[in-house]
Amino acid sequence: MYIYKSGIKVIDDALGGVESGTNILILVPSLCSGDRIGNTMSKPENGEFSIILSTDHPSADIEEKLGLSPVQRTHTGIIDTVTKLMFPEAADSVRVKYVPSASDLTGIGIKFTRMVEEMFRGSFSEDELEIFPPPIRFYIHSLSTLLMYRRVEVLYQFLHVITTKLKKMEALGVYVLNKESFDERTISLMKQLMNVVIEVKKDSNQEFLSINGLSGITPDWIAYQFEDGNLVIK
Repeated sequence: MYIYKSGIKVIDDALGGVESGTNILILVPSLCSGDRIGNTMSKPENGEFSIILSTDHPSADIEEKLGLSPVQRTHTGIIDTVTKLMFPEAADSVRVKYVPSASDLTGIGIKFTRMVEEMFRGSFSEDELEIFPPPIRFYIHSLSTLLMYRRVEVLYQFLHVITTKLKKMEALGVYVLNKESFDERTISLMKQLMNVVIEVKKDSNQEFLSINGLSGITPDWIAYQFEDGNLVIK
């Protein structure tokens, strides 16, 4: 079984990382750096690929926002739901697929499948596949935006298909949701689809995270911060 490094020391030290087929929900409050945890977990390691569904930023900005290295960029595909609103003529490339709007879940699903197929065929990157099936990280940034466009029941069905597919692919799914913007029912439905939930809170000027759903990891609140783009446990 493939193990994905999480970039979170308490997980990687205790378990070596996260098992393939895992779907992780990151619940963050407003005005918090919690979404950077998702950014960290989405970056491909050597021999891996990543697919980023960007609902808030055009693909031209997302690579810099995530802090991807040149090598990581060649192994990262972006599904861009923003650019076509401004530039309808934008055309797909190998590494960037465009969808007219974040409300177009069917279009997102089609572009996701197409990109996965290219990664499995070995046509996405010039590098030969080191592992088969190729390890793929899929990152939705963010569920909050998708929930603004579609009813929770509709998004639940879409995510059920995606999370099931990721398990079969032995991939890793990462999803960010603003926990202050939605009611308990919505958050509960999103949690049902996940194996692991990482919750973030802020107390004064210090941020904390709590990890639920990983055997051997207690759900204590752990202080953390980012230094030079890396998540550091305090």
